[in-house]
Amino acid sequence: MIARLWSARTTSVQSTRYLEHFWETVVPSLQTFSGYVCSSVLVRSHGDSVEILVSTVWQSLQAIEAFAGSDRETAVVASEAAALLTDYDRRVRHYEVAQMDGLFFRQSPLPDKPS
Repeated sequence: MIARLWSARTTSVQSTRYLEHFWETVVPSLQTFSGYVCSSVLVRSHGDSVEILVSTVWQSLQAIEAFAGSDRETAVVASEAAALLTDYDRRVRHYEVAQMDGLFFRQSPLPDKPS
């Protein structure tokens, strides 16, 4: 299993709108991809600014490529979502899931990004 992490920044007001967008639009879209497992959104406030960390879990890198394309580290951000954010990462990070809810997974290094 592979976790895909992406972060963004926005205002307190817009963070609520982004969360609505995520659960109403993004999650249903993700669920159409074979190999999608689950997602979570974490938020951290800094005064009127809010940092958002999105984590999606996938069964394989091939499943991620079906979603993101051949450059799987490119962030997939719809224009409707981008309009709610003050800044966001253009690249994502992938991590092999070693343990989740008491389940252990074989650890092996992620293959390098294709050339």
